[in-house]
Amino acid sequence: MTDVSVEDITEETDSPAETTTAARPFSLSLSTSSIPSTPPITIPSVPPVTPVVSVVSVADPEPVAEPVAAAVVKGRIKVADEVVEKVAALAALEVTGVADLGSGLTDAVESIRERAGAGARRGPRGVSAHVQERTVAVDVAIVAEYGHVVMDVANEVKTNVARTVSRMLGMRVVEVNVNVDDVRLPGEDHPEAPAEP
Repeated sequence: MTDVSVEDITEETDSPAETTTAARPFSLSLSTSSIPSTPPITIPSVPPVTPVVSVVSVADPEPVAEPVAAAVVKGRIKVADEVVEKVAALAALEVTGVADLGSGLTDAVESIRERAGAGARRGPRGVSAHVQERTVAVDVAIVAEYGHVVMDVANEVKTNVARTVSRMLGMRVVEVNVNVDDVRLPGEDHPEAPAEP
């Protein structure tokens, strides 16, 4: 038998709403004799469960086709200087502020080539290119339009030529030299190009 003491005290105050409750000692008796006895519960034994695993046998699976690598074809690709010169000439003429291509350096080179018997003019006037392996150097001579900042036009020509040649031909542009040969004044007509024989 177990004895438990609990105190329960109630204090009254002036206000009926304020009442304090405190513990007051009393005795509680519990006995185990009052609990009825129950017979023990028996659990029947269950046989252990064996997991069932099914095995599938595949004699010869079909071969998986592996991707075929692209065949490598041997050979060389050579881009002529004239091709680079044409691409560079078109790229230079795309720039706002470029009235025309100049003649300066390329005319001098072409006259030397003609005197040496190397043939007639080969590329566009005002552009010269030198291709070596996968790199290229380009010289461009331009005529700027009056009213545009010449240095800005020349820088834009340099950038556009390098970007276009690199993108279209897949070559690394190592150098673009821009020569401003002349300035075209407003109202000035295009000079007559000499007729080629």
